[in-house]
Amino acid sequence: MRLSAARVQKYRSIRDTGWFDIEDAKTILVGPNEAGKSAILQALQQINPPEGVRKFEALRDYPRSEYNDISTGKVKPANVTVASARFELDEDDKAAMPEEFRKCKYIFHRQLDNNGWHTLEGGPAVPTYADLTKDLRRLVAHIDKLVPARPEGTASAKVEAITGKWDDSTPIEGDEASALLHWLQEVFPLIDEENEQEEKRHDRLVAVTKIAEVRKRVLNTLFKRRPLFVLFSNYFRVKPRLHLEHLAQRTEENVLDDEAYDYGNLCLLKLLGFTPRQLADLGRVTEPSQNDANALKAYHDQLDRRSYQLNAASVRLTDEIRSVWVPDERRSEADQLRVSADAQYLKVVVVDDLGVEIELDQRSEGFQWLVSFFVVFFAEAAGKHANAILLLDEPGLNLHGLKQREFRNTLSRLSEYNQTLYTTHSPFLVGPDELDLVRVVEMVDRKLGTKVHTKVIADDPSALLPLQEALGYDLAQSLFSQARNLVLEGLTDLWYIDSVAQLLRDAKIASLNEKIALVPASTSGKVVYYATILHSQKLKVAALLDSDAAGDQAAHQDVLVNALGNKGILRTKDSYSGPVTRPEVEDMLRETLVSVAKDDLAWDVTKTAASQPRRPIVDIFTAEISDFSKYKLAKAFVRWTRGHEASDLKADERQQWEKLITTINRVLK
Repeated sequence: MRLSAARVQKYRSIRDTGWFDIEDAKTILVGPNEAGKSAILQALQQINPPEGVRKFEALRDYPRSEYNDISTGKVKPANVTVASARFELDEDDKAAMPEEFRKCKYIFHRQLDNNGWHTLEGGPAVPTYADLTKDLRRLVAHIDKLVPARPEGTASAKVEAITGKWDDSTPIEGDEASALLHWLQEVFPLIDEENEQEEKRHDRLVAVTKIAEVRKRVLNTLFKRRPLFVLFSNYFRVKPRLHLEHLAQRTEENVLDDEAYDYGNLCLLKLLGFTPRQLADLGRVTEPSQNDANALKAYHDQLDRRSYQLNAASVRLTDEIRSVWVPDERRSEADQLRVSADAQYLKVVVVDDLGVEIELDQRSEGFQWLVSFFVVFFAEAAGKHANAILLLDEPGLNLHGLKQREFRNTLSRLSEYNQTLYTTHSPFLVGPDELDLVRVVEMVDRKLGTKVHTKVIADDPSALLPLQEALGYDLAQSLFSQARNLVLEGLTDLWYIDSVAQLLRDAKIASLNEKIALVPASTSGKVVYYATILHSQKLKVAALLDSDAAGDQAAHQDVLVNALGNKGILRTKDSYSGPVTRPEVEDMLRETLVSVAKDDLAWDVTKTAASQPRRPIVDIFTAEISDFSKYKLAKAFVRWTRGHEASDLKADERQQWEKLITTINRVLK
């Protein structure tokens, strides 16, 4: 089951975020401090939290300015829906469903009183009395005609006793459905077996009467299959050395600091399979007399059990960390993680490639974060980690900016195994190719509360600052860090080229030289400036321009021609093979974009595009679609490529892009 959208209402700073989309793998919540990013994750965890996680409390969690509504009884917690999640069914879920329910979406809501309710989108709806009245009356008439009146009454009298108080809108579920189904089963033998029409009518009525019960079973099945929501905060750190007796005493006296020191440590012990008291007592056990064989065996069994479980946990954590930690740091920091017990102390150390043991807190902040994360994750998921959703609050916050950029790869690897949502206000944790994964969180007015935008827009400029900084940094780096540079008219061109190049690379059709930096100039007019600056740095430079009027104007500027030469100025028309006279990059994906726009954005220009093949596709979209945006279209295409292959492109599109990529490689070889 995959989370596809979420919504939070009436929680702390949040009045209503509105529904916002969640990506298949990684979703990034970006916004300034105090915007409500952490509150969103905390509320969403309650959809299906690990055992022992604090539940909603009206006193603490209902918006403070409106709490009088709760205390006076004007608003009841049972009527307040706080967290809502919409799920798409995966193949395993569908296999557990009746055929007619396999295209459903499952929606679960958690209320302020911690009860939940759920619904289905799609599938057969619960029928009403109006849906079966005609068939029921005809079946009753058929039976009354065949069967003489009996002491217990006619068929019509019995049905009247069941349905007498119903109206057309009465749902056929619960007691109503049970009573009607019982009558249908009772009268089945009375139907003329030669009358196929009435037998089919009876079958239809039985099927309709059972829909509500089947729908209820489907809901119960999906309820049990909800993913676990595991929230991890920077506060949850595993300490490299802890005193077991002290931890056991604090646990027994209920004086734990669950937001900082003790939570990570308790998760470590939970993962190891011990309580603090058990490990503390094992550290005090004295060796029995050598003459008492049974006591001696029990003593050694206890020590071996502790040793084996510590070793097994160490191996598991090491394997998991190695699977996601970036390769260069893996060699220096993640060679082996070791958890060991010595009397009253539990130690977590890292063994490097030289065999030297170093305490965990002497390693980098990012590595400490990852170790602590896996400890909490495996302890809280308790065997359900394969179907868990990760909620990460400000991961890698203490890392240097460049280390955060490396750590972004770690987060991407985590999301390959578990759907991941993380918050950040750091520009270094948002990649230039990840803008379609970003959800902007802002709170312009406390009376309106926290809002989440699926589009990269915001009323508060500070909400977009991390994205602007990320793009600015990457742009500055790309200008002078690569020996080969392809200057593009805009960001959407970069998205198209990068996405299609990856499809063709995976299909082994063509491979864009990975040493070529793609540099968006925002407009065709600025291509000249970017190309000139890069050329002045003795770098190899080419420019790709559309074949429209703006592209022609830029291509014929003397400054650009002198800097790049005619061979360095690439035009879309040189790779395009269709009938459009002045093709743009989008025309090289014409048919696919028309299909993607229709399916993903409900923009249907199919007929116009087919009847006007010589007209640029962007012109058609602009004229036909009132809210058309090149950015929306490009983002939809990027999402499409994540679930498709090069073979899903049209043959002429593949050929055009293969030619373009070959040309780029040749010019910038």
